[in-house]
Amino acid sequence: MTVSAESPSPRRRFIKEVLSAGAALFTTGAVAKRLAASVPQAAGVTALDHVAIPITRVDEMVTFYAALGFVVRDGGQIISIHFGDQKINFHRPELWQRDTFTLRAAAARPPCGDFCWVWEGSAESLSETLARAGAVIEAEGQRAGGRNGGEAMGQSVYTRDPDGNLLEFMRYG
Repeated sequence: MTVSAESPSPRRRFIKEVLSAGAALFTTGAVAKRLAASVPQAAGVTALDHVAIPITRVDEMVTFYAALGFVVRDGGQIISIHFGDQKINFHRPELWQRDTFTLRAAAARPPCGDFCWVWEGSAESLSETLARAGAVIEAEGQRAGGRNGGEAMGQSVYTRDPDGNLLEFMRYG
């Protein structure tokens, strides 16, 4: 499928809007550092609790994330995967496809997630875990991560889940 520059897909349009808003606020790491140093963060955002995405391939997603080592909880219309103190809620099709379900991004359709996790183990243990889950490595390389104000470098491995969401596993040195 080809999407012209004049009419980007709803997902691409959403991502561009989010990136544009973020770029307007934090154009460089230096700007973010200056803002962080000059504006104390009191009684505000302290951590990411969870995100939610719609899914289509429910059984495959549960099997895949369990094979990666996530705790999987089935809450009926919402399945959640847990890591540390955070989680991702997976909205089943019968929930996100209802016209009355409005507590979601209007343009969210699978695949719509790009997630990056910190991998504390070795490169070999990551490869073994991905192989156990049947994940195919799409790309690898050194990338700037979220640590140290976005300046810490890590080694990333990219793959996709059964719904096509992009997954990045980052190992810091």
